[in-house]
Amino acid sequence: MSLSVVYCQSLKISMDTGPDIVDMTDKLALMAQKAGVENGVLHATVIGSTGSLTTIEHEPGVIEDLKRAISRLAPPDMAYEHEKAWHDGNGHSHVQAALMGPSISIPVRNGALTLGTWQQVVIINHDNRPRQRRVEVTVIGSPRE
Repeated sequence: MSLSVVYCQSLKISMDTGPDIVDMTDKLALMAQKAGVENGVLHATVIGSTGSLTTIEHEPGVIEDLKRAISRLAPPDMAYEHEKAWHDGNGHSHVQAALMGPSISIPVRNGALTLGTWQQVVIINHDNRPRQRRVEVTVIGSPRE
């Protein structure tokens, strides 16, 4: 019979007006450790339709490049159908977040996240105002001996 661990936790991250990008790798690594999983997976999902998660090298140059790319994909100054209904100025935020995606899964091996040397997990606020983002994290896998 095989045993497994299921560990769940929420994170709250305060973010500036988008696109704002925050490194959350250390927080997730701590959760993987706390879960007591030897081998498995960590899954994280940002709650809300104007936030996203991805991996990238978290250094100023590439972060600025990503912000510019996101703004080119769905520019804030374009006309969006969303604005006709809600008039809240964040139609671009919804499109950007949908293109980036709300969740990420990372392998856990030997009790640690499996990421490249220059690969960090980041959360992105695409909204046109500061937000406190909630991230739901689930770690599933075989227990450490």
